[in-house]
Amino acid sequence: MARVKSNPLLQGVSGKIGDSFVVKQYRYGTVISAVPDMRRVKKSALQKLKQNRFADAIAYAQSIIRDPEKKAAYAKKLPEGKTVYHTAIQEYLKKHC
Repeated sequence: MARVKSNPLLQGVSGKIGDSFVVKQYRYGTVISAVPDMRRVKKSALQKLKQNRFADAIAYAQSIIRDPEKKAAYAKKLPEGKTVYHTAIQEYLKKHC
C-alpha cells in the first residue's frame, strides 16, 4: 500500500483503475492499494435478501422512467431538486421493507 500526501495527478481521484489497483481518498491523503480479492467472501442470507430487494427497486424505477405517462405523473408531485428515478426507488423500498 502506498500513501501519497500531495500529488496533483491523483488529487481527487478515487476508484478502481484497471484490474491492478484501487485509489482511495482519506483525510490524511491518497492511498493506492491492490484490488481486494472478494472471491471467498460469503454473503449472509440477509445481505442477499436486501440486495435482491434493491434490485427489484431498481427495476421498478426503470419501468417508471420508461413509461412517459407514469414519469410525468411522478414529476408533477416532486419538489424542486428531486428526481423521478430516486423517488421511485425510495417509494418501492418503503412499501416493501
